[in-house]
Amino acid sequence: MWNEEQIHTYLKENLKEDRYNHVISVKETAIKLAEKYNIDVYKAKIAALCHDCAKNMSDNELLNMIKEHNINLDWISLKNLQITHGLVATIIMREKMGIEDIDILNAVEYHTTGRNNMSMLEKIIYLADIIEPLREFNGVEKLRKLALMDIDKAMIESLNSTIQYVVGKGELLHINTVIARNCLVNDKL
Repeated sequence: MWNEEQIHTYLKENLKEDRYNHVISVKETAIKLAEKYNIDVYKAKIAALCHDCAKNMSDNELLNMIKEHNINLDWISLKNLQITHGLVATIIMREKMGIEDIDILNAVEYHTTGRNNMSMLEKIIYLADIIEPLREFNGVEKLRKLALMDIDKAMIESLNSTIQYVVGKGELLHINTVIARNCLVNDKL
């Protein structure tokens, strides 16, 4: 398995500078959240570092890698291939970096859409990606505070915001996002 230095080298070679800076900021945020919620900090760090390792790939590159691995995509992912960068990242992580930890791989794969019954590590990476200090959008400060008080409430707020944003733009909303939100809301009832 690659060490952190090797992962950093790969990221610097394959990501634009602003994306690399985002990844570092996500890593720092994920570490804070992992410490707060007593989750393995090393796993949070590796997942955060790798979460966008396929982000700067073109749609054709993403699709080719998916086809090479005989992965069937749902129709929404086929219409918006950038949503698959987490999935493709897990292929890179396994094949190039030697990362096999299923918790880390799942946190990376579902960091864009969420899913049913997310693990705490998955929630940490999902939220860290959204609330890291370089992100600026209406409501981010509230989410940052909420994430340190009640991660599930922060997830619900974040998913609600994402759903409103995507619907407001008239774009396709991945079903996993709705399922993730409904699962968390149901758990709070």
